Amino acid sequence: MIKALSHVTLFVNNQDDAKAFYVDKLGFKLHTDVVMENGFRWLTVTPPEQPDLEIVLMEPKTGPMFDEESAAALRALMKKGLLGAGALRVDDCRKTYEELKKKGVPFKGEPREQFYGIEAILSDGLGNWFSMTEPK
Repeated sequence: MIKALSHVTLFVNNQDDAKAFYVDKLGFKLHTDVVMENGFRWLTVTPPEQPDLEIVLMEPKTGPMFDEESAAALRALMKKGLLGAGALRVDDCRKTYEELKKKGVPFKGEPREQFYGIEAILSDGLGNWFSMTEPK
């Protein structure tokens, strides 16, 4: 029986930049940062109040998971910023928007009222975007 989702993968174009963004700007916690024998880097972070969910920050490179054509196609989508990554829940969207904006987090616009709450769309600058949402 499946009990929980433990890991999700975000494809990023640079793991060092991703680590800095998610840890230093968004306040996530570094969980694992290990380079294996074959050079593969396993880098995971966790949301501050959700330590049992590891987010794998992975560069799409040629290897066991991807052939070069597939890795290149994924990198092309990331370069265009077309990968949507999900929703980040916050208690106060407007306040968090101002705090993150001061840290240099790019947003597509100011927080707006939606039927589900207050939302602002942010980008990690690494190929992903998120809905930052204060639920109703």
